[in-house]
Amino acid sequence: MSSLRRQLSQLVAVWRWRRRVDLSLCPVPMFHFRTFCSTTSEPDPIQIHKRKLFLWFSHLPQEEKQFGGYFSPETMHVDPLILERKAEERAGLLNSPPQTLTIASHSVTVEQLFEPTDAWSDGNGVNVLLYGAVGTGKSTVIRKLVLDWCSGTTLTHFKLLVPFSCEDLSQLSRVASLRDLVSRKYLHLRKHPLLSGEGNQAKDVLFLFNGIEKMNLDFRIGSTELCSDPNEVLSPAVVVVNLLRKYLLPEASILATTRLSALDRIPQKYVSRYAQICGFSDPDRQLAYFTSRLLQQSGETVRVHEAHALIELLYLNLQRESQLAAACFLPSYCWLTCATLHFLHFTDAKAPIRTLTGIYTSFLRLIFGGEVLGTGTKTNVTSQEHHISLMLYVVRTVGKMAFDGVKYRRTSFSENELEQWIGGKTKTDEELHQLAMFRTDVLDFLLAPCIKRCKHLPEALREDDQKWYVFAVPAMQEYLAALYVVLGENKSALERLTRQMSLTIGQASEDVSTLFNIISKFIPLRLFAVFNLLKLFPEFYKKISSHNKGSIARTMAAEMFRTEDSYNEDVLDQMEQSLLGVHGPQPQHHSEGQPFELYPIFMGGLLHYGNRVLLQQLGCSIQSTTVVQITNALRKHLVRALSKPQPPEELMDLLILLYEFQNPRLTAEVLASIRTICLANIRMTSLKCFILSSVMSCTPASYHLEELDLSSCLLTQDMLQMLWPAFRHTHNLNLQFNSLGPESCILLRDLLQDPKSSIRSLQLCDNPLLESGACILLKALPVNQSLIHLSLMHTGLGDQGALELAERLQEHKGLQELNVAYNNIGDSAALALVDACREHPSIHTLHVYLNSLSDVGKQSLYVRGVPSHSGSSRRVKVLASVTEGSDISEDWHPILSVIRKNTSSWDRQRVKQQLQVFLRDLEWGRQQQQNFWKRLHFRRVEMGVRKTLQMLEKDTQPQPKK
Repeated sequence: MSSLRRQLSQLVAVWRWRRRVDLSLCPVPMFHFRTFCSTTSEPDPIQIHKRKLFLWFSHLPQEEKQFGGYFSPETMHVDPLILERKAEERAGLLNSPPQTLTIASHSVTVEQLFEPTDAWSDGNGVNVLLYGAVGTGKSTVIRKLVLDWCSGTTLTHFKLLVPFSCEDLSQLSRVASLRDLVSRKYLHLRKHPLLSGEGNQAKDVLFLFNGIEKMNLDFRIGSTELCSDPNEVLSPAVVVVNLLRKYLLPEASILATTRLSALDRIPQKYVSRYAQICGFSDPDRQLAYFTSRLLQQSGETVRVHEAHALIELLYLNLQRESQLAAACFLPSYCWLTCATLHFLHFTDAKAPIRTLTGIYTSFLRLIFGGEVLGTGTKTNVTSQEHHISLMLYVVRTVGKMAFDGVKYRRTSFSENELEQWIGGKTKTDEELHQLAMFRTDVLDFLLAPCIKRCKHLPEALREDDQKWYVFAVPAMQEYLAALYVVLGENKSALERLTRQMSLTIGQASEDVSTLFNIISKFIPLRLFAVFNLLKLFPEFYKKISSHNKGSIARTMAAEMFRTEDSYNEDVLDQMEQSLLGVHGPQPQHHSEGQPFELYPIFMGGLLHYGNRVLLQQLGCSIQSTTVVQITNALRKHLVRALSKPQPPEELMDLLILLYEFQNPRLTAEVLASIRTICLANIRMTSLKCFILSSVMSCTPASYHLEELDLSSCLLTQDMLQMLWPAFRHTHNLNLQFNSLGPESCILLRDLLQDPKSSIRSLQLCDNPLLESGACILLKALPVNQSLIHLSLMHTGLGDQGALELAERLQEHKGLQELNVAYNNIGDSAALALVDACREHPSIHTLHVYLNSLSDVGKQSLYVRGVPSHSGSSRRVKVLASVTEGSDISEDWHPILSVIRKNTSSWDRQRVKQQLQVFLRDLEWGRQQQQNFWKRLHFRRVEMGVRKTLQMLEKDTQPQPKK
């Protein structure tokens, strides 16, 4: 029987061979001729390899595309400091953070590491081990090295460069030879002679192994067999070990990168040279990195100037030996700094939506993506129980400490506290190994020595000799604390117990119920129905869990509207100050401890679906049911908190929270409880304008704010364009004190002409619109039907602008109140304007005070405001002064209130002259009165004017020198 099977297999093999030959000889048009008859030479596999490598390594990760596509690896790369280390030096470097290393060793480039030295053995290639802490730029150096080799600018003495990802190699389950591993990824190198092992051709080959610690190599002879044949089939780990041993292709050179904790996994005898990446050791390298990033991403001239200003402020902050300078020793934190500044200053409405939470989540994905924390032992156990996601380990240890700091308003932690939080409950050997790896690789990345001792620490703690640590980036503490809470790691003892019992009883109840349901068919006893009570316990756990999610939402709302933080600057300004420093007077914090206003905003941002997907890739899962429970509870708490008036800074923080959440339904329901948004004196930026418009766009078309106050917000024309969607949902729009020029009137004109716009009141006080801008704005009057109140006070109208306004008034029938005060309008133009208002069907009030009016002109204005005897015109209230002839104006108090409110921004000399005119009018009117009570009333108004004049003179007096 066995011989028959052997013959059948031989016949099948012969048949298959003949079939392949017949198919190869079949005439295929065009293709057959080119394959067998072409005389052109075959393309060089090395050139094909270089082209493909350049395309692969030029591809930017998704995190880089958020900058708008301005970058390329060639323009944004800055070489970090690389120090060559002796073998005996490396052991003492494991516990030293990069910023504390002294540059005693020789600084080298990667190309210099492969220069011939006397220490090399003849004929053998060199093995270089490049190591560094997390975030020092190992992968970035490898990418730049490959691109430079493809361009022919470095390592030109190597004809072939073969890069491998050790993470990919560790996932291969099938055995393969070296040539199979190469051809599996680079098919064009399948039969290249440099990899044949014949002669010494391999001396022109350089292998790159990035992240070699992920392969868990075993150099013991009893565990890894020797191999010198590139065609011999072995496991990928055995192939890499034999390459390092120089049994396989001994002439080839190798460059491997590894983390600090895995430095000793490769025996010293197999390493020719050690090199450590130390990041950016001086501010000049950091400045070069910031310049390459921020200037590359700003194409417009205005943005170039802004980028230069940002770079200058950054450099000043780095030179102060600030906490930012300590963090930016790591290139990864330089990336985070640039990403945050790009988000704060170069937000474009046309670019994809980005959030601050998304930037931090993407940053951690770049650092910890695919990273697991193993036992570090050389075992063949591959079960998942010996590995844990590195990001999840960070959350359970450092995140727990961050949450405790937020809870008790602390940013610094002592060495003893680090020991307690990071390794206090370690028991098993596996946990000890994981802790050791974590301390070596990650802890110094997240925490940095405190440069300035925190002022809020007790005096006893300040005098302690212990080292104190802070988060390298302050916002990272709030992010990790928020992630710790949202992941449910902050569970109570009752919830942990009920969860375990629920899972156990829930699984058992299904089996028991099925069994007794079958038995009850034959023995119909009511007693067995008791076992259905087991199903009630999972429902009990759900109630406890939903209560916990409600407490998370309650915490978010409470942290959002803390009374102590009500008058701090908004979180975006605080974020910018942490990066650029504070230049000028220090901002006043009304809270006693450190404000953590980003903490609730990060909690909301982490519930967004896009961030949950990234966190899932990091091994941190946030369930959809958790999001639903927190969202439902958060809606109630936010609506309840917004029933009370909130300061502008708190409202801005609320808008940022809703933007980070990216939940249109929640946003619409929360805004439905708001009728007024006052952001007065908030320093608006393009990002804040984009946030406001994005949030308002989530509301239905029928929703309208009663008032949107954007006075004194430093708005520009570009910002007005971004705010267009918000303006459509507004009835009363206040744009006072924003220095808007005539060109801004084009957009305001289009806004008033928009049929979807329903603006009733438009206040443009203290904007230099001038006559040209006013003429543009007035072109919207024939089309607009909603405007009732228009304020053009102190906009530079002049006589021509007032006359143009008088001609246009009849084209708009709904206007009721017009304010043209403080516009240098003379008697004739003011009289023409009063006549036009008197003929208008609805205007009842005209403000013309603080203009260049004579006493006769003022009297004429009051007379013209009274309707004629013919009855064809209406009465118009004209506010020209605190007096109306020999009587007190009933609107004297509003006039003085407007003057007091605006003295800081108006020409004080001009205002003083007008106030003196008011005093002269009051004195003349008082002399005309015979009634004692009227004379007393004049005295009262006169005292109010003098008080305003004294306040103005006091502010203009120079401060005495100390």
